[in-house]
Amino acid sequence: SAEIKEFHVAPQVNPKSGLPFHEWFIEFERTPSCLDEFALLLDNNLQKRNVYYKDLITDGILRHLKISCVKKNGFINYMKSVGKLGGQNKTPRLANDRLIANQLTILKND
Repeated sequence: SAEIKEFHVAPQVNPKSGLPFHEWFIEFERTPSCLDEFALLLDNNLQKRNVYYKDLITDGILRHLKISCVKKNGFINYMKSVGKLGGQNKTPRLANDRLIANQLTILKND
């Protein structure tokens, strides 16, 4: 019952506590009724498709992914703030750092 409008995934390598994880910044067109259930479903499907990711979870090297909901138009506002608003520019889906994630954190729904 969820519909994703936009997303970005960034690593959280040095969390304040616990194991590292992937943080998914998602702007929903239609938010799932249970975000925790949606996150578990997404994580399980990723593990089925990516044996390496499954091994990292199973061996306790990574913890399960975390979803941070971004406010409506948060991605558009981010792209505008970096001067890349327009049809030829897309928000990167994946990152090896937290540069975009740090900006999207400001645009999260709390």
